[in-house]
Amino acid sequence: MKIKDRVRVKVSLRVYHHPQYREEGIDIQGMEGEIVNIVSDPNGKPITPNYPYAVKLADRFVVHLGEDELELLT
Repeated sequence: MKIKDRVRVKVSLRVYHHPQYREEGIDIQGMEGEIVNIVSDPNGKPITPNYPYAVKLADRFVVHLGEDELELLT
């Protein structure tokens, strides 16, 4: 997967940082978005993050997910 790829969340995952659902959270399974960043080499130092893919699912709503939580859309 690479930046600008369209992806779908394929696992049930409740998050609490969505602007409209901070109290009760929202299950993002099935939501589609675009990879906006891949965190792997900040400041020139390689790392192995657990959730390297920053995915923009809605305006002002970005989540960090792992490869096993995403499916690539064509």
